Amino acid sequence: MDSKLDTILFDLDGTLLQIPLDSFINAYMNKLQKVFTALDMDAAECIKAVWVGTGAMVDNDGSMRNDERFWKVFIKELSLSEKQCRVVEAACNEFYVNEFDTIKSIMPPNEISGRLIRTLQTKGYEVVLATNPLLPSCAVTTRLRWLGLEQEDFALVTHYSNSTFCKPNLKYYEEVFTKINQAPEQCLMVGNDIVEDMVAGELGAKTYLVTDCLENKAGLDIAAFRHGTLSELEEYLGSFPEIKAR
Repeated sequence: MDSKLDTILFDLDGTLLQIPLDSFINAYMNKLQKVFTALDMDAAECIKAVWVGTGAMVDNDGSMRNDERFWKVFIKELSLSEKQCRVVEAACNEFYVNEFDTIKSIMPPNEISGRLIRTLQTKGYEVVLATNPLLPSCAVTTRLRWLGLEQEDFALVTHYSNSTFCKPNLKYYEEVFTKINQAPEQCLMVGNDIVEDMVAGELGAKTYLVTDCLENKAGLDIAAFRHGTLSELEEYLGSFPEIKAR
């Protein structure tokens, strides 16, 4: 282990949360469409607009926050007024606090993630939740609670209201390193997506690829990265020495 390393960045979906991405998205969209139906909107058209807005966030150029980019595109796709959009946004936020929580039922039991974060904190490491910032803060809070964690357990949690880029854009990671005032060389990025997460290595960060819910659509050789299951990650990070408190 590099003696300079004192900060661990974690992806959420498929990494700390052991839910395959496809299963999560299917459950999420099936529930989200009910929000639009309850507002007497065309659910299919709204879900389509959600995906267009999501693509706009992925392509964001840093000129506005991701949430601003999303709602700007969402409004345009559905020809909504600002007032109508605020009603939809409020309904979605209520959904993320309530109905969204039921998706927890498809998640297999997992005591490792919460234990891992607390072990690192005890050892003096700074931990960051570097989840792709495509959802509001309240949605991230809900998912963290499935693991017995809170946003306050992390030095930084990325979400769509505090980010202007998305993975796999290197500027997303540059933005994170700037916010936590850390050099990439001081950090280890842990994630399950060989493109979106391991790209942090191009900036000088160490990387660890979690393989339980591996995302590797490009079919790249995972041997190029330190990798293993979440359980093996716990063993690896457990070998890290204690460091002085900040």
